[in-house]
Amino acid sequence: MNPLLTTRSQGLFNLVGGGWPLLHLRSFEWVFGPKPEEWLQRTTAGLLGVSGWVPLRTPSSPEGLASARSTAVGTAVTLPAVDVVYVPRGRIRPTYLLDAAMQAGWLVAWWRCGRLRGPRTAAR
Repeated sequence: MNPLLTTRSQGLFNLVGGGWPLLHLRSFEWVFGPKPEEWLQRTTAGLLGVSGWVPLRTPSSPEGLASARSTAVGTAVTLPAVDVVYVPRGRIRPTYLLDAAMQAGWLVAWWRCGRLRGPRTAAR
């Protein structure tokens, strides 16, 4: 799998996902349910948007892709962890499991990219 394509694709996915509640919270809440703390929803959306923007702007160098991968994998682990904990508790709607499935897809894509290496560092 192509690491640059994976980086850019996940970046776009996260940017759109983060932008949606910032641009139209009402439609987002129609799908994913109302949230009692609008400021928290907007904060989370902003952070997700940033986690999308950075991979879209990262250089295509090995160092840039390795850095983007760290952010991307961290995001793809964190979001479904929240989903699988809070959906069964009834705190968030089951539609969040769709996002958990998509995040699992990003993890598989990164796994298929193999290990990314920057330039070799001098031995100490």
